[in-house]
Amino acid sequence: MDIHLQLPDRQEILILEPLVGHADLSNQRWNSTEKGEKRKMISRIWHGWTAPGNADKYEALLKEEIFVGIQNRHIRGFNGVQLLRREIGGEVEFVTIMSFDSLDAVREFAGEDYEVAVVPEKARALLSHFDERSQHYEIRAERKGKG
Repeated sequence: MDIHLQLPDRQEILILEPLVGHADLSNQRWNSTEKGEKRKMISRIWHGWTAPGNADKYEALLKEEIFVGIQNRHIRGFNGVQLLRREIGGEVEFVTIMSFDSLDAVREFAGEDYEVAVVPEKARALLSHFDERSQHYEIRAERKGKG
């Protein structure tokens, strides 16, 4: 089952397909009529929640230490990370969306059991709860607006 996610502020539509099992997608390719042949990419999605009083501290920790640390690991096939934030039900929810070229690259980041959440102790101290496992999806299409 595909999941359609529309991000109207960036006029971008992503179509994600959940990965089942431990398939190796490192050599698979897909076609895009606009840009020619493209490699399949993997999105790793994870959620964590803080109390409102810890939200700014947690966001700063992510931006200033954790994301920088990930970048400094120079993981082959890591393409970047996005951070989303919203207030909901008396908590602040954070979502990280990481992009990788393959599941092998995800494994280099997270380990052999690549679905296990990677949550450093400093982050755990600020979070009230979080997903124990991350979800992984193939990015099947990406369309960006002209603006």
